[in-house]
Amino acid sequence: MLLELNIENFVLIENVNINFTEGFNVLSGETGAGKSIIIDAISLALGGKSSKNYIRTGKKKAVIQIVFAFENEALKKLLDEYGIDCEDNIIILNREIFGTGKSISRINGRIVQLAFAKKVAKMLIDIHGQHEHQSLLYSENHLHMLDLFGNEILFDDLNKVKKIYKEIKDIEDKLQSIDFNDKERERRIDLIKFQIEEIDSCNLKIEEDNTLAKQFNLLKNAEKIYSIIHESHDKISAGLQDNQSILGTLSNILSDFEKISNLDDSIMSLNNELQDIFYRLQDIATDMRIYGENITYDPETLFDVEKRLDTINNLKRKYGNTIEEILEYRDKLYKELVELEDSANRIKTLNEDIKACKEEFLKVSNTLSRKRKKIAKEFEDKMVRELNDLNFRNANFKVNITQNIGKDKNLIFSKYGIDKVEFLISTNPGEPLKQLSKVASGGEISRIMLAMKVILAKIDNISTLIFDEIDTGISGKTANVVGEKIALISKNHQTICITHLPQIAVMADNHLFIEKVVSDNETKTFIKRLNAKDRINEISRLIGGNKITDLTIKNAREMLNMADSVKKSLIS
Repeated sequence: MLLELNIENFVLIENVNINFTEGFNVLSGETGAGKSIIIDAISLALGGKSSKNYIRTGKKKAVIQIVFAFENEALKKLLDEYGIDCEDNIIILNREIFGTGKSISRINGRIVQLAFAKKVAKMLIDIHGQHEHQSLLYSENHLHMLDLFGNEILFDDLNKVKKIYKEIKDIEDKLQSIDFNDKERERRIDLIKFQIEEIDSCNLKIEEDNTLAKQFNLLKNAEKIYSIIHESHDKISAGLQDNQSILGTLSNILSDFEKISNLDDSIMSLNNELQDIFYRLQDIATDMRIYGENITYDPETLFDVEKRLDTINNLKRKYGNTIEEILEYRDKLYKELVELEDSANRIKTLNEDIKACKEEFLKVSNTLSRKRKKIAKEFEDKMVRELNDLNFRNANFKVNITQNIGKDKNLIFSKYGIDKVEFLISTNPGEPLKQLSKVASGGEISRIMLAMKVILAKIDNISTLIFDEIDTGISGKTANVVGEKIALISKNHQTICITHLPQIAVMADNHLFIEKVVSDNETKTFIKRLNAKDRINEISRLIGGNKITDLTIKNAREMLNMADSVKKSLIS
């Protein structure tokens, strides 16, 4: 439920904090005091369209923050997926609007996209203003309202319909992806065959390019390697008698050390180490000689290796950065080739699958339709009773369910089945049933929507409902009934209602007063929670206008007492 609303620098509001309670919350105040501003602020925090015009004159930005407590597991899962922590199931939605016209949305301190904020908001609160009432005029919304009413009975069949519908769309997507015309298909087959042949003709081997690159580097530098190897070999071992070679010099040193090695253990150790170095150098010199003897400069082999590397690099430019990637791409091409060459058979198979799915879809959809028609009868009876209570005497309400036929006279499949649902109403005896848009006024639409909300109150899992302009065009006894109906809804949902009618205001569990004050050429809107005495005065004002008399106060007390009795008698 909505716990708290904080508004800063928004239109006429400088700084306001509003605490809401469970049950029925009413906001009242004089015309122009700013009641609609509260709804605008809530709508913005929930992801509504922003404008720099909302910012209070002289301020840089407006800030709206709303705090909710929730028990919706689906919402908890959604927030977890986005990594948003919700300690004690508390969620804070924050919206900042800047002078540039831009805005920032946050959920529990984390910046989120506006679309995500709207998605979260839809799971928390439902605002019913004039625009929302108008949704009743569009028949495409009627099916969803009926399905919500019959959710327990329709749930399994509706899920089956959605599942089969998705299967049909998936198969249709596959068909679309392979259903080339003959010329396009042949052109693609020729291209794939050429590419496969180009790759296969090279007979690529894994790591071949690395091996060839090393071989090319050696061949290209063969003369340089040969020269250095032979020169180094000569410097090490040109001859043991040659004092210019390393081994010759080392041999002379060893001869000298042999003369003194027996004189001291340390000299003996040095002599042994010199011998090890001498023999190791002899081994290295031998290895150099053998390596040098095997070095050959072969221009023809160098040309062949370079040509092979060019071929591989050309394939890399076309099909992949490595030989592994080229071969993987080749396998992918082959799979596509098989599919294209067998596309006629695949198209036939997929069309057979679609036919089978559509037959099953029609079977399940017809079952769903029969159940909807049974549900519709119960819905009609409940709506008639509620409408009678709301001063639609002798009203007749009908849920018209027909097959959804398109302009081409063909049956339209959707994820909701094959039904077209439309609500029809007759508000006077003897009048034929007509579409809501052709019968109901704005005030009547508000009451019809209220009737539906009363019926759906126990089913709808939205925790908070806001009613704006619900009292449009009503008064007297009808206003009493509207107040009772909203109070009844508040048994299962937190409700917030902006009203100017005392008959509705007296049913509140929490009454908030909105006041506009002009001081020093500055206009500000204030909100306060009314205590028992203040509430009597406000109800008195709603009864008699700004002039409060002993009689209006007496009437106010009487209405509040009667309202308490009515609320205690309401059974949710």
